[in-house]
Amino acid sequence: MFKSIFITIIFGLLISFHIHADQNTEFENILTSHWTQAEKEKVFYRTDPDAFRMNGTLPEFSTKARERREKFNRQVLRQLNSVEVSQLTPANRINFKLFKYERESEAFGYKQPEHLFPINSLFGYHTYFANAPANMSFLTLEDYKRYLVSLADFPRYNQEQMKLLEEAVELGFVHHCDAMEGYDETIIQLIVDGPEQSSLFNPFNHFPALVSKNSQNSLTDKGRALIASKVIPEYKELLDFYTQQYIPNCRQQAGIGSVKGGPEYYQNQINFFTTTNMTPKSIHQLGLSEVKRIRQEMIAIMKQVGFKGDYKSFLNYLRDEPKFYAKTEQELLGRAALISKNMEGELPKFFSFLPRGTFKIKPGSRGAYYVASTGDGKTSGTYFIGTKDLKTQPLYTLEALTFHEGVPGHHLQSAIALEQDVPEFRKTVYHSAYGEGWGLYSERLGKEMGFYQDPYSDFGRLTYEAFRAVRLVVDTGVHAFGWSRNKAIEYMLDNTGLSRKATEAQIDRYITWPAQALSYKIGELKIRALRAKAEKALGQQFDIRSFHDTVIGNGSVPIAVLEELVDEWIKNRE
Repeated sequence: MFKSIFITIIFGLLISFHIHADQNTEFENILTSHWTQAEKEKVFYRTDPDAFRMNGTLPEFSTKARERREKFNRQVLRQLNSVEVSQLTPANRINFKLFKYERESEAFGYKQPEHLFPINSLFGYHTYFANAPANMSFLTLEDYKRYLVSLADFPRYNQEQMKLLEEAVELGFVHHCDAMEGYDETIIQLIVDGPEQSSLFNPFNHFPALVSKNSQNSLTDKGRALIASKVIPEYKELLDFYTQQYIPNCRQQAGIGSVKGGPEYYQNQINFFTTTNMTPKSIHQLGLSEVKRIRQEMIAIMKQVGFKGDYKSFLNYLRDEPKFYAKTEQELLGRAALISKNMEGELPKFFSFLPRGTFKIKPGSRGAYYVASTGDGKTSGTYFIGTKDLKTQPLYTLEALTFHEGVPGHHLQSAIALEQDVPEFRKTVYHSAYGEGWGLYSERLGKEMGFYQDPYSDFGRLTYEAFRAVRLVVDTGVHAFGWSRNKAIEYMLDNTGLSRKATEAQIDRYITWPAQALSYKIGELKIRALRAKAEKALGQQFDIRSFHDTVIGNGSVPIAVLEELVDEWIKNRE
């Protein structure tokens, strides 16, 4: 009898194990299938656009390709509905929640006109293509062969993107006229007299030892011919289209809400970038209160340095005083490097897990931004700083900027994500509120770590925080409440230390990239709120290193999932 009961129990356990194993295997097969298709399409949902790199044939952006991807996404969602979540391992339950969130968000996104905006005042598909080699490693002959395929494929790629812009003109989803003033220069600068002057030729200037001399000559000749015959003519065609068809039909009102279907699109963009269901009104009010709070802290520093004058006069002083600006590109890059190195030395006090991945600092073609490594060990992360106009990058904000883009900001979070033992989609997915929220949190963390010893630098930190708060006001003001471009510019000038030129560039960015700028402050406030919650719950048991490891040790996640992860961490430590 006991033998029979024992056999029954064992049999039951085996069946249970088999069911659990089947469900995990089924889900993991769905993940593998999806990633294989994404690699084939070379279109990865919700990734950082700055990380565009070429890899043979370029992605397809035709109507047929878009419909194909939408159909595949629907198929994946149907497959997910058959998975019994309760039978998954704890790790796979998190994977499932994140993966389904992404697929549902993607499905909703196909109903929106975002694909009609392959350009904005900050960048465009043409600039990403031109800048891609700077983000790539050319180590083998095969790397160069794939690159030549990319160059040869550019005409098709360019024509598909221009087709989207034509559709945008037909539907009225075009950019605001004033916000795109001078944008044709981003195309003109790519139309060079000879291939050797193009950034696309740079890989042929330096070859690795693994590539023979004969191959080097052949590759160089082919690259030169493709840039001259395929790429530059397409840039010329794009310029003609932009100046003759697109910009003459530009939007007269600044806000996307002025376009039919615009308000719905704006709310969708809010949901996408903040990973919340906040409304324009609630965001606007949050921004006003944050601007007021930060202003008081800034005034306190004005008094600390003994400035005689009002707030606006102090901002003008900072904009005009030569000592606050680097005299050369090398000086700016050198200062950023020293700040980065000093910060790296302090990281072990605030993080128990540090990545192997490194990053470099280079001059960029536009403002400051970070591009993550490929994660394959062949590239590093890159912190780009705009050096063309040194007046747009004051030294008193350089600490805050470097902490945001480098460490403990974007590089640290991105490098850690790439080194996690998680499904591939989690290594590269980029939720803006999480990523930019962490970047802004990192700026503030720098003060806690002992930096900003110069009060002007601390004021610069507050200036950055202020203009992230201002973004909540002006972005919603423009797109939801009918603000003009000029009204938004004047509001930002009155409440930040940015120069007029930098302010205009910022406002044009918000006008042509609705809701993205909201993610910084909303994400940062949520991370700070979660930390305050943990500190209150744990008291003396609160461990700042473990908290930070939890926040950035799971890769990029939506705000709601981050909250669940922190709550679980608190529960396990109580």
